[in-house]
Amino acid sequence: MHILKSVYLCQSKELSVNIRSKHLACQCRYGGKKKQPCFPYVFAFRIPFLKSKIVFLFSCSDWLINICRRKKELKARTVWLGCPEKCEEKYPKNAIKNQKYNIFTFIPGVRLMNLEDKEMNSQLYSKLTNQRIPSDMDLFSINAYVYAQKPQLDIHSFEGTFTREDSDPAVHESLSIENTLWASTVVASGTVIGVVIYTGKETRSVMNTSNPKNKVGLLDLELNQLTKALFLALVALSVVMVTLQGFVGPWYRNLFRFLLLFSYIIPISLRVNLDMGKAAYGWMIMKDDNIPGTVVRTSTIPEELGRLVYLLTDKTGTLTQNEMIFKRLHLGTVSYGTDTMDEIQSHIINSYSQSSAPKVRKSVSSRIHEAVKAIALCHNVTPVYESRAGVSGETEYAEVDQDFSDENRAYQASSPDEVALVQWTESVGLTLVNRDLTSMQLKTPGGHILTYYILQIFPFTSESKRMGIIVRDESSGEITFYMKGADVAMSTIVQYNDWLEEECGNMAREGLRTLVVAKKSLTEEQYQDFESRYNQAKLSIHDRNLKVAAVVESLEREMELLCLTGVEDQLQADVRPTLEMLRNAGIKIWMLTGDKLETATCIAKSSHLVSRTQDIHIFRPVTTRGEAHLELNAFRRKHDCALVISGDSLEVCLKYYEHEFVELACQCPAVVCCRCSPTQKAHIVKLLQHHTGKRTCAIGDGGNDVSMIQAADCGIGIEGKEGKQASLAADFSITQFKHIGRLLMVHGRNSYKRSAALGQFVMHRGLIISTMQAVFSSVFYFASVPLYQGFLMVGYATIYTMFPVFSLVLDQDVKPEMALLYPELYKDLTKLLMVALTIRTWHWLMVVAEFLSLGCYVASLAFLNEYFDVAFITTVTFLWKVSAITVVSCLPLYILKYLKRKFSPPSYSKLTS
Repeated sequence: MHILKSVYLCQSKELSVNIRSKHLACQCRYGGKKKQPCFPYVFAFRIPFLKSKIVFLFSCSDWLINICRRKKELKARTVWLGCPEKCEEKYPKNAIKNQKYNIFTFIPGVRLMNLEDKEMNSQLYSKLTNQRIPSDMDLFSINAYVYAQKPQLDIHSFEGTFTREDSDPAVHESLSIENTLWASTVVASGTVIGVVIYTGKETRSVMNTSNPKNKVGLLDLELNQLTKALFLALVALSVVMVTLQGFVGPWYRNLFRFLLLFSYIIPISLRVNLDMGKAAYGWMIMKDDNIPGTVVRTSTIPEELGRLVYLLTDKTGTLTQNEMIFKRLHLGTVSYGTDTMDEIQSHIINSYSQSSAPKVRKSVSSRIHEAVKAIALCHNVTPVYESRAGVSGETEYAEVDQDFSDENRAYQASSPDEVALVQWTESVGLTLVNRDLTSMQLKTPGGHILTYYILQIFPFTSESKRMGIIVRDESSGEITFYMKGADVAMSTIVQYNDWLEEECGNMAREGLRTLVVAKKSLTEEQYQDFESRYNQAKLSIHDRNLKVAAVVESLEREMELLCLTGVEDQLQADVRPTLEMLRNAGIKIWMLTGDKLETATCIAKSSHLVSRTQDIHIFRPVTTRGEAHLELNAFRRKHDCALVISGDSLEVCLKYYEHEFVELACQCPAVVCCRCSPTQKAHIVKLLQHHTGKRTCAIGDGGNDVSMIQAADCGIGIEGKEGKQASLAADFSITQFKHIGRLLMVHGRNSYKRSAALGQFVMHRGLIISTMQAVFSSVFYFASVPLYQGFLMVGYATIYTMFPVFSLVLDQDVKPEMALLYPELYKDLTKLLMVALTIRTWHWLMVVAEFLSLGCYVASLAFLNEYFDVAFITTVTFLWKVSAITVVSCLPLYILKYLKRKFSPPSYSKLTS
């Protein structure tokens, strides 16, 4: 009978697990008592400056994984508050694991940069037990529980309920995405009381993270193939020697001896030399002052930067700054741009300075007032006030009702679009000064504070493409339902109009991101009826989303169209020259974005992703095989034309005509894929790798780019406004997109050429000694006798030749400035042909390496005098023979090199002459 006993620590209790045959017994021992249940931790966080409290859900405590089954079945759970004895579920331990290595692969593959998880897993959290309580807590004295749906991938939705049984009547509240804080997110403001429901591998962030693959550079694969060829040559040479020997005597022993004698053909030290070289390249990249903040998170593929053919880039936050600026307000009959915003401001000032009069007709002023008020109320923005009077010298946050001064105000939101809209309403006179869970306050141009109670809020989702809010005006009691969203979602909701579709297209062609804003006034009876149906739907356990959506859609009918807004995302610094440089280097650029087609097309033009002389073919929307066939035929007739295609049409083409589509797309100078999901981005990378066999690079700045970055042969992350997720998942991390130019043109090019030369020299070194051994054996009747003995052979492959060979990591053919000025030099590296040999530029360390190796050889004469005939090697005869042999050996190579430079010079030679 097999017995396995493991001991874990669970809240100061010793947990003993016994597995006998197929039975599992789990007991907690504490103070001699058995069968004490283990219960989850409940964390309480005190975060200053916000008065309200929100319930948030993270992860639930854990200590034991179900080891009886291969994969634990995910299921819904109930977390009890105040009744820990009712919690009997077992959940995963709350530790993250992002590294690629395990206990077996760690030693041969160890890289210090892969120990990033240690910092996260060693963070401390406070748990109050029996010490003094710093504030009033009644959390454990209630009889309540939280029901949560089973763990799933979707980060935009959550279904749960909160039930309190010790009140009369019992309290039932629904929990949604608004009540959650996912693991690894940051609480920007507020006081939080949390119940932990998901931990470890059941958290949303871990479930959405794919397992990173171990990336191997193409150079390593090529050298592996060469090594196999050299092994075959070793065997063949040994067989030839035994054959010429006549298979006399114990020929199989001689065969084995020849295999050992010629084994230096196999470059055993090549792996060590290459790894040391790659570590040196990574150090050089991180020490380059021209690309500050660059981090190399891998030391296995730096040379991949020098032979890229396809660059797949995100748009928002990568090519653009992810900083939105309000550019246009359109009311249907009148449009306002950046040069006429002062007119809007004057209308707002007049609206709040005049006493309310009966509205006979809707004037332009009243329409502007309604539109600006809707934009100022329909959002998820929270104002934050900073105070720099802290003792620690760091920024501190004060209670929002202490100081409403504009200079201390900052805005927190889930999207930069939201912040841009609220900042714009502030600029025209209507300022958001306070917000909590139940209300928000606006300040008028005259300084008066308007209070609006938040009755309901409907968050934005990728499916609905819109968000809404119901507010009650404190002064008038009026209830208003505001909604804003994409034109495709709002066009069927608003009342009939003849300008929305046309103006949306016009703004998109200007590169603006558009939002349609609408409103609907509700009576008290209408709202009470809606609230009753809405609360009932939210308490549903099954099909909650469908039921809630159906109730909300009952309000989304015949809404009054207020305005159309347009915001612009500014390009990153030096994006245009960087993209032109990459294009001149022979790198084809694909932009993958979630934006709409018109906006993506405009950004592609403004960033010079598509040159001014190139045409753009916009792939029409297709849904069937026949439509895809016709559109592909139309696209096939275009030449030197950039392609713009939506994610939906791309899926249809790949379903029926994958090979044909990829073949046509790869001929384009640039490709733009809009409305792309994270999964589609990664799929496109894999398609290019599979169909072309070329090296791909993916660059992005957000969590939705992680899959694409990990799928590419070389992943580059930008640490930006969307956090560090892309940066940590990437092979290389940069701070600005423009740094990719130097990273590829200088460091990538040098790394590849140096590694190729280093590999060739190490192989050449082994071939020299093996050739000498073959000649020696042939002269002495194919005897399997070594030419050199003992330490001389070891020394030749290591200390005697190591320094000069390794000094190749310092070699460069042109200066970095020239490599950036003439990116065409990069094209030479993408021909999978091996790079030209020999040193092109001498570095002082190379000279030191030569003399150091010679010094080691001379010094060894004193210790290895039994291997050398000192009397002979100090004679003139030896010296002139060695000199003559060296000249005869090298002179033909230099003659060939001179002729090649003269009649077929490399591209860089024109710049160094």
